[in-house]
Amino acid sequence: MELTMSLGLVIPELVLSMSGLIMLLFAAWGGPEASKPVSIACAVALGGAFFLVAPTVCSGASGLDTIAFYGQFHADAYAGLAKLMIYAAAGAALVVAPAYFDRLKAMRPEFAILVLFAALGMSIMVSAADLLTLYIGLELNSLAAYVLAAYLRDDDKSAEAGLKYFVLGALASGILLFGMSLIYGFTGTTNFAGINVAMSVGLSNGMLFGLIFVMAGMAFKISAVPFHMWTPDVYEGAPTPVTMFFASAPKVAAVALLGRLSMEAFGSQTAAWQQIVTFAAIASIVVGALGAIGQNNIKRLLAFSSINNVGFILIGLATASAAGVSAMLVYLAFYVAMTVGSFVAVLMLKDAEGNPLETLTEIKGLSTKQPALAWCLMLIMFSLAGIPPLMGFYGKLVIFQAAVEADLIALAAIGIAASVIGAFYYLKVIKVMFFDAPSDDKAVGTSDWAHWALLAIATLAVSPLAWLATGWLTALADKAAAALLFAA
Repeated sequence: MELTMSLGLVIPELVLSMSGLIMLLFAAWGGPEASKPVSIACAVALGGAFFLVAPTVCSGASGLDTIAFYGQFHADAYAGLAKLMIYAAAGAALVVAPAYFDRLKAMRPEFAILVLFAALGMSIMVSAADLLTLYIGLELNSLAAYVLAAYLRDDDKSAEAGLKYFVLGALASGILLFGMSLIYGFTGTTNFAGINVAMSVGLSNGMLFGLIFVMAGMAFKISAVPFHMWTPDVYEGAPTPVTMFFASAPKVAAVALLGRLSMEAFGSQTAAWQQIVTFAAIASIVVGALGAIGQNNIKRLLAFSSINNVGFILIGLATASAAGVSAMLVYLAFYVAMTVGSFVAVLMLKDAEGNPLETLTEIKGLSTKQPALAWCLMLIMFSLAGIPPLMGFYGKLVIFQAAVEADLIALAAIGIAASVIGAFYYLKVIKVMFFDAPSDDKAVGTSDWAHWALLAIATLAVSPLAWLATGWLTALADKAAAALLFAA
């Protein structure tokens, strides 16, 4: 009976895993010609998993009915909301990838399968209720990500990005494993609920060191300062569709997992991890804002932007409250839309021969050549800067509101001040597109309808029209936060 109920709770993961295995066989027989049908099939699998998870989120599922495999897996509303964002971001990567790789004659069916298995790993991560489940999901995602970063085998930058990501990722995994072993050794369990109970009677030095190492390993996965050093190089070197995927889906998974670890496993020792998260939040906001100022490469600029945004997200987690967790999820939803939109716009920046344009110098005067693209990118940049009435402003508003309610006034003040600094480099992109004179005939390439559709959806998701959906999104985030705190 337990096994039957557990299998029923992991149907989305079963759909992804079975689809991935079937597509592996299809790809082996079909060769490179199977790229398109495999990509479509993987996108359909992600869509199916999306609709299977949606009822869990809408109903606010929580409690004993969401626990599978004897407490190792939680299929609650908190995990469900994160999975919806992950599947949406992964699907967007599959939509934009063919046009990019076809130009390089590098499109192979393995790309879609790797994205599918990475999404499966992330799905397991956000539902993990045990250190062993956590590690299985994290490594399944990481192994696929290493290959994706080095997907263009003949490109030196892609190979370098893959190698850097692999070496530093292996180091972070080692740190995480060491922390997990310490926690198991001093608490006697790998289950989040059991760890919480063991820590509630007192935090020994061994437990504290284990907590610190686990938080450090997770900080690498979300590219929080001081474990952010890999992000600009990997984002610049990896193929742009892969960079878009890295900047969105894995960020959601790692942040959601960090939230579950903090609230479920370490919830009885909030004061211990709250200091770590607060430092990471402040450092990420400041380093992300200052590091992007001198960047000319758009992908590196967006890499520092992602570090900056992680800092704002961590402010929500630092509150250790239901309002903070809810605000974190709301911000994540808009962050995914802004990230997907910005990288789709980068993919659409190309010359007449289809060669990508990835520097600010190359997009001077874009508004005179491709006004629709320039205006969409402008709205997304304004939203990332937190300019009202765009949804990036709303995301920051709920984060700062939760911080103030939790008496973290200084943290909120630092975040607001750093937002002003960060606005500089977003405005710099807009200034280059609208006020600089075109230096040549670049940025005149055409894009297909799929790119325009994704860009339009992302732009609408951050536009003032999205205010109509904020009540619905906040209600879902509140349910998800309640489900997490119920477990804690």
